[in-house]
Amino acid sequence: MAEQQLLHLVFGGKVDDPQSLDFKDASKLDIVGIYPSYEEAERAWRSVSQVNVDDAMMKYVVVHLHKILDPSH
Repeated sequence: MAEQQLLHLVFGGKVDDPQSLDFKDASKLDIVGIYPSYEEAERAWRSVSQVNVDDAMMKYVVVHLHKILDPSH
């Protein structure tokens, strides 16, 4: 039996406050990609976060799409 696919979205953008998830302009979000596992999404998140480490107002997140697509999961 094949392993269940658990999709994850990585995206980010400028925030008003680094402690929040209130993005300044949703139309300018950077969509990094959709990944078939948390491990791959985390690698992408770490990579893009490292590139932007000097900009405290730039924030990237991992969203568990599989939880949104199938809330019973």
